[in-house]
Amino acid sequence: MMTPLDRRQAAEYLTKRGLKTSASTLEKQACIGGGPRYRLVGNRAIYEPEDLDAHVEAKTSAPRSSTSQVKKAAEAVA
Repeated sequence: MMTPLDRRQAAEYLTKRGLKTSASTLEKQACIGGGPRYRLVGNRAIYEPEDLDAHVEAKTSAPRSSTSQVKKAAEAVA
């Protein structure tokens, strides 16, 4: 298990994985929702790398080989 990350470190971690994020965005998401899971240690938020990876996965689409795949998938549902 990796060491938990503070907000600034978590933002850097997410950005390195392609999900450009700032510490202030993580702070806002902690209030309104939509961000990765976190824990509090006192009044300090910490993020587990596994939770950050799951957040990136949830925000990422399935692999595609062309833009027409999106249209075909939408037509199949309709």
